[in-house]
Amino acid sequence: MTQRKSHLDGTALSVLFLCCLFWGTQQVLIKATLPFMAPVFQASVRFLGATLLLMAWCFYKKIPLWQKDKSMWVGIIAGLLFALEFACLYTGLQYTSASRLTVFAYTAPFWVAFLVPIWVPSEKLNSIQWLGLILAFSGVILALLDGLVGSSSLHWQGDLLALLAGLSWGLTTVVIKTTVLNKLSPEKLLFYQVAMSAISLPFLSLALNEPWTMQMTYFSVSSLVIQTVLGAFISYLAWMWLLSRYPATKMSGFVFLTPVAAVMVGNLWLQEAITLALIGGLILVAIGMI
Repeated sequence: MTQRKSHLDGTALSVLFLCCLFWGTQQVLIKATLPFMAPVFQASVRFLGATLLLMAWCFYKKIPLWQKDKSMWVGIIAGLLFALEFACLYTGLQYTSASRLTVFAYTAPFWVAFLVPIWVPSEKLNSIQWLGLILAFSGVILALLDGLVGSSSLHWQGDLLALLAGLSWGLTTVVIKTTVLNKLSPEKLLFYQVAMSAISLPFLSLALNEPWTMQMTYFSVSSLVIQTVLGAFISYLAWMWLLSRYPATKMSGFVFLTPVAAVMVGNLWLQEAITLALIGGLILVAIGMI
């Protein structure tokens, strides 16, 4: 039985910090790869690779994936929600910037904070923690204020898809924390999600009439390898490991660092301006996280 912890210790904070930095960078990386590969097809290849890597890892570590534990149907639901999240993220990046999309996608912690305590009372946030959550999210909004005003007519499509991605992510976490999935190994938990994505996303790609081609360059190949190995395999396995040991509500609040990372990387890579709103947002995020 996995030992549950009631707070985030140094290990959890370190892993979360590294994951958030990578996820913020990953959003920019995905957008930069769109000219070389259609979005949902890109996600399909990524999760197919992650599924194969995870199966090889479980075979090496002798971690069972196929035993009967009454988790199949709820695992499929969690997997489909996970697939929907990334279908929305990859598609939404066609219409908006990586930093703008990230702020809307990271409404997920609010869904977690609202819904998880209904079934898991021990994860209820107190008033101070709610204040920190609100401050952190307000900081993210302020940091992207310039991008939320005067946008192009197509940005609303990216915004809507990002909000749907955030809802899907939040619901995935709720399903994991409130069902038998909470008792599974991190590896099997992730397997449901990457495997269902690998199965379902190619059909969505076909329905969208995406070309199944890739412009082979050093950048495009490297991007796909990084998204697959570091993103869909290592960082998401680390997230599943954290979910199995630490409170989901407190973890979800911490991931507000990801939009901040996306803004910073977007500035360095895509030359998006760092404004006073961004500086104020960073301060609010820091206060909220403390």
